[in-house]
Amino acid sequence: MKCVYLSDAKYLGNFNFILQFNDGLKGKVDLKPIIDKYKQALPLKDEKEVAKFYLDSWPTLAWECGFDIAPETLYKKCEQNRIR
Repeated sequence: MKCVYLSDAKYLGNFNFILQFNDGLKGKVDLKPIIDKYKQALPLKDEKEVAKFYLDSWPTLAWECGFDIAPETLYKKCEQNRIR
């Protein structure tokens, strides 16, 4: 896989994001299944906390609780839900 990273992210609510990557791919992703899967993401079960995301140094989605999601994982999910 090529080196991918986020160039833009917008929180839509209800754990859904629109993400754009350095190669131009843009897609919608529901992060609820990922958040529910990991103990470290427990604070993110509160939507107000999910909305406080930032792009870290990779850059990828990250939160103050220490949880982040690999850009490759996000990319694969966005490939399935492309926005043109």
